[in-house]
Amino acid sequence: MNYYSLNKKAPSVSFKDAVIKGIAPDKGLYFPESITPLTHEFFSIIDSLSNHEIAYTAIKQFVGDDIPASKLKDIIAAVLDFDFPVVPIEENVATLELFHGPTMAFKDVGARFMAQCLGYFSQGNNSEVTVLVATSGDTGGAVANGFLGVKGVNVVILYPSGKVSDIQEKQLTTLGKNITALEVNGTFDDCQAMVKKAFLDSDLLKNMQLTSANSINVARWLPQLFYFLFAYKQSIAKGKEIIFSIPSGNFGNICAGIMAQQLGMPVHHFIAATNVNDVVPHFMETGNYKPKPSTATISNAMDVGDPSNFIRIQHIYKNNLESIRKNVSSYSFTDEETKVAMKKLHKEHNYVADPHGAVGYLGLKKYQEKHPDTYGIFLETAHPVKFLDVVEETINQKLGIPAQIEKVMDKEKKSIKISTYQELKEYLLR
Repeated sequence: MNYYSLNKKAPSVSFKDAVIKGIAPDKGLYFPESITPLTHEFFSIIDSLSNHEIAYTAIKQFVGDDIPASKLKDIIAAVLDFDFPVVPIEENVATLELFHGPTMAFKDVGARFMAQCLGYFSQGNNSEVTVLVATSGDTGGAVANGFLGVKGVNVVILYPSGKVSDIQEKQLTTLGKNITALEVNGTFDDCQAMVKKAFLDSDLLKNMQLTSANSINVARWLPQLFYFLFAYKQSIAKGKEIIFSIPSGNFGNICAGIMAQQLGMPVHHFIAATNVNDVVPHFMETGNYKPKPSTATISNAMDVGDPSNFIRIQHIYKNNLESIRKNVSSYSFTDEETKVAMKKLHKEHNYVADPHGAVGYLGLKKYQEKHPDTYGIFLETAHPVKFLDVVEETINQKLGIPAQIEKVMDKEKKSIKISTYQELKEYLLR
């Protein structure tokens, strides 16, 4: 399997090189040269397959010959060692819980898969790879945990100062070893801009091998299609048209779901639910894509003003707006609407949702107003305890602290404060 740049001004590369490079030399995101749908038989027997079997069948064409089958199966077994339950909420509404991994966020899957791949590729190689990643919250913790102690890999995480939750900050600043946290005086968009600039900086590139663990990296992005297939496996007995509502920031998660659909998963529609950072809902309504500075919200992982992965979605649908609209709807919601949804889920259904999951629920309910005869699954992308203050204040109830979180709470935060790209560059070249 080869990958080409969506800017189409760079050579095609193997899966291995796409993972190591992260982004193409022409600034484009990598995309697989072909997508071969899985067989009808696969989907007819999917409820009899294990998660490991489903994941291997889905991902092997994208990895190609760069990782042997036996090793790829080992990687999948190491990545998928926790559950992905679909939990019923109300009639025709359920949630896919993606927070049962080590950092209690959906990004555990992609971060661990990428770490395992890079670890395999770095065997016998004396040169080191530096993973440079921007985070609006959960990516940092998942990447830090996934790459901790991986030989030949150093991880540098940029996060916006004061704009991630206390628990998220603890998860990415307390591990040490090969993990360094840079606390940026700015927004997530500033962090992401610095990372993108670094990948095009010839001074850096001639001195070090840089790659990214954001969802721009194919090894971070593609494995996220696994849990859409797992959810389909758990829901086919409902006998109704299945739809997914995905809280969306950088749009990697929903793009992975669409890739599962491209593989033949019989799901008919996706809802991209956003907070007030509504670049994509505005585009879907008007046809004009206008990036803008991000606005801070209680669903901070979605505070993105120029989502990187939307270009992949446009590419899948051949940049045809009507084709996108046929398969994807997008709505935005305010913090107040999000809190109302959190209260409703708790009071009426005894379910505690984090702010991102609540936005997903709102998007699903809005779509079902005109499409009531659907079975909707919204993604609960992080454990509510990761947004402890806002959740407890909203539902007026104390939350228990899971063991995964408790073990980092008393650790000492260690970060390096920076404000400019030059400071990032100086740190990397030190």
